[in-house]
Amino acid sequence: MVCYYWTILNYINVMEINNLYHLGMVGNTGSIDNMFLKSALTKESDLNTTDFILKWVNERKSNVKFSIEKISLNYLNNWIVDIVSNNITHKSGKFFSIEGVTVETNYGYKGCWDQPIINQPEMGFLGMLTKNIKGVLHFLIQAKIEPGNLNVVQLSPTLQATKSNYTCVHNGKKPLYLEYFNGEKNVEILIDQIQSEQGARFLHKRNRNIIVKIKDDEYIRVSDNFIWVTLGQLKELMKYDNLVNMDTRTVISSISFDNDKNFNLLISETSPRKTYYSLIQDKEPLHNLNYLISWITNLKFKYELNVSSKNIKDIKDWFYNGESISHKDNKYFSVIGVNVNIDNREVINWDQPMIKPSQDGVIGLIIKKINGVYHFLVQAKVEIGNLDILELAPTVQCLTGNYRTGLNEYSVPFIGYILNAKEEQIWHKSYQSEEGGRFFQEQNLNMIVEVDDKFNEELPENYCWMTLNQLNMFMKFNNYLNIGLRSLLSLIKF
Repeated sequence: MVCYYWTILNYINVMEINNLYHLGMVGNTGSIDNMFLKSALTKESDLNTTDFILKWVNERKSNVKFSIEKISLNYLNNWIVDIVSNNITHKSGKFFSIEGVTVETNYGYKGCWDQPIINQPEMGFLGMLTKNIKGVLHFLIQAKIEPGNLNVVQLSPTLQATKSNYTCVHNGKKPLYLEYFNGEKNVEILIDQIQSEQGARFLHKRNRNIIVKIKDDEYIRVSDNFIWVTLGQLKELMKYDNLVNMDTRTVISSISFDNDKNFNLLISETSPRKTYYSLIQDKEPLHNLNYLISWITNLKFKYELNVSSKNIKDIKDWFYNGESISHKDNKYFSVIGVNVNIDNREVINWDQPMIKPSQDGVIGLIIKKINGVYHFLVQAKVEIGNLDILELAPTVQCLTGNYRTGLNEYSVPFIGYILNAKEEQIWHKSYQSEEGGRFFQEQNLNMIVEVDDKFNEELPENYCWMTLNQLNMFMKFNNYLNIGLRSLLSLIKF
């Protein structure tokens, strides 16, 4: 089996796309999809080369003073550990809290358990500001330090702020470029969605994922920690471990690309272009839309999920010892405290609780060509923090070592196809981190693996094949694709 995925950019480049536009073979050059496609195919920019961006990130890391120190939960400044419940809240009543829950469900192998969870009911901004520069859409990203980042500096969206942050509950500065996302400035909205966060760690947490565009001739001051990049460059940078942060990945995962019929016919003429064609075209899916909606609806009807509040002090199998909250078997994760000093943030010093994983995890997607079109094997996964019982998740989603043979009470479907994939099957392989504002040095192995016709296993009832076009359609609506699946989709480059 030969995968042409990595060679597509050698055959479809920006100059060629421009020629197609001038010849009238591709639709409206100003359409949103076409702007995104052109940017995705531009893996080098005249403005900032990819090598320059990598050096710039290292310079940002060298130029900022920071320290992150683990401290006892009891000693967190401005946080209160309730003496009765052991729940942890901020003295303002804002930001987030660490609480306990008890869970009952008929999904999966375990019907009832207790655990700590992050309760952050307010909705934040994950915003990307864009501008056409020399005819190519560029994205303004920032080099941002979060207390949980593995490699200190990561490439973040233009705006990454909770409501408590952008309303300045911390008495610090407002985040830069907020006015382009809160309605103060006149911008063109390219994408505007509300998407979920990690359903196993957050209770009903969502953020507004938004991409806006300013006028081509509009001047904007680029602050020291910000830089313009193309979408193609962002996708190239994702091959590096833990460089592009989770929030950037979830924002750009919502981008869909041109599906013009003439363009599809043109790129399908040679073998390498068939890969791109089979990813974006909307013909011959295995299942139609009615089937997919019925499949999801049936599972939501079948699976039950009851989550009720419970004091940290009373949750079964978890212990608070004054320093941290941890599981009796040291599994899953723990809750720790940190003291943070970062000199280029809106507030330069603060304390907070964080979630620390017990081990690295694995997030993987299996892809197979069916009827000449690439399909993605996704699962409908129930997680306790989901607003509507379940969301579409990757083929494999195992956080904190739950896939390790002999250490679990259950087996993980299709995990062998991910971990034992041959090099020629692998479309993408890298370690990508979770959001560093709440998760302390958490990373997961992210893999996209292609299988051939020999893969004809019977699927469990909560698994289904879907095309990228179908996934993009569900992406436009709230709470269908979970953050693990969105992160993996963002790694696909053309």
